[in-house]
Amino acid sequence: MYDILKKTGISTKTKAKNKKQLLQHIANMASEHVGVPTMNIAKSLQQREFLGPTGIGNGVAIPHIKLRKLDKIHGFFLSLEQPIDFESADKQPVDLIFTILAPEINDGTDHLKALAMVSRFFSDKDIRSKLRSSENVESLFAILTSNEDSKAA
Repeated sequence: MYDILKKTGISTKTKAKNKKQLLQHIANMASEHVGVPTMNIAKSLQQREFLGPTGIGNGVAIPHIKLRKLDKIHGFFLSLEQPIDFESADKQPVDLIFTILAPEINDGTDHLKALAMVSRFFSDKDIRSKLRSSENVESLFAILTSNEDSKAA
């Protein structure tokens, strides 16, 4: 994930009462980094969730969208202060969120590769545990970028 995530794209102990509030927070955060209006990002994230929840289980969600004005994939990670319902298949509330914003201009292969990479990364129970026990951006960034598989995208 080293190629798609920056330290400034990490938020720890984020406060959100529900999915809508969380998606708005992600949109605000992402807008500052990618130069796309917050409203466009928020609307796209909400539309994607309407198609089907992006909660993958074990307290993890991977919201992912394509946007026209991007030239590369961007990743954003948030840990929540309190887990929230994300309509995950396992019915567990979510407290770890990795959002992928991908360019709309290609065939979607890079988007799918990034999604697969992030999904594999978060399938590791030890990694999830380390992320949950980390208190600051520095340690979260180190964990998120330490895995060799995470550099494959």
